[in-house]
Amino acid sequence: MIELEIQTLSETREGLLIDVGGIVVATGFTLLRQRLAQDPHGALLTMVVRGPSRKQRALEDALDAHERIISFEISPFVQGETRPHFAASRKFAHPPVAPRPVVLEPDMPTEAAPATAAPNTAAVAAPVDVFAIPSVVATRQEPLVEAEPPHASEPELELDFILPHPPAPAPTHMEPEPFIAPFVELVPTGPDESAVEAALPKLLGRYPQVFPTLLTLEKTVDATAREQSLWLAGQRLGRWIFNRDYAALGKLDLHEAIERIGTPALGALVEIEHRGEQLHIRHSPLCTEDGHPGCQFFNGYLEGLLGPAVTAEAISIFTLCCRSCGADECVLAIGPDFA
Repeated sequence: MIELEIQTLSETREGLLIDVGGIVVATGFTLLRQRLAQDPHGALLTMVVRGPSRKQRALEDALDAHERIISFEISPFVQGETRPHFAASRKFAHPPVAPRPVVLEPDMPTEAAPATAAPNTAAVAAPVDVFAIPSVVATRQEPLVEAEPPHASEPELELDFILPHPPAPAPTHMEPEPFIAPFVELVPTGPDESAVEAALPKLLGRYPQVFPTLLTLEKTVDATAREQSLWLAGQRLGRWIFNRDYAALGKLDLHEAIERIGTPALGALVEIEHRGEQLHIRHSPLCTEDGHPGCQFFNGYLEGLLGPAVTAEAISIFTLCCRSCGADECVLAIGPDFA
């Protein structure tokens, strides 16, 4: 088994997580985590997946053939290492400033421009007295007209130098590009079992009103143990619900177990929609827009419910997309464990 980091660039973000997540599942990989961000270049999606090494070529071909993906990169995932997205906008310590335009002053000598065409033989044949032509600074290339000598009785006119189209002043301040915070991944340290054991009596006693206790739990534990603690609490609660309500059903196949156990048990907690082997969760109280996903609780809850019921040896439940990462809803995928 290998772990890969997939970075993709797309024009729009709507439905992108579901599309790329479906490719990941179809090619035999399991989604571990994801991040979706908006950039001036487009929608930047980062996924960490696990699967058999022999399926990597099939994954690359499927991503390359998808019409929504402009470009992508796949690299081995290194735990604890943060890699910037290949298509993210560059950041400058100081914003670049446009060069100030050069303005010709009346007393500034002009440099002769290099000749771009062959000289006119007629003009060369007739010598011109250069001292008879008044020295005028031109703002653009125009044919020179020989001035007539002034009459003795007329006073000498003074020449005014006027720029017909003065250049616009250079901007004194340029707004820097919006800063996009880099994705910093927390290295998980495992669940806080003592905190979960302390919260479990309240979860069982207040079921199905479990979210106030879960919100308190995730604030109590360390940030590196947050997701694993939510998963353990969900797994313990799901196993308790299975033994209480569904143990008499016996062994079922995966699709029947989702239909008869997973859908009604999860629907008792949140508003859901069942689509094949996917469960769509709307308005999850644990997955807010602050970038802290809470879908690990639902993954553990379904594993505790469906694990003892299905005839397969092991199942895999993971998050395809999450509302905290910019999706419209949370989507959980359920399938056999490829490990």
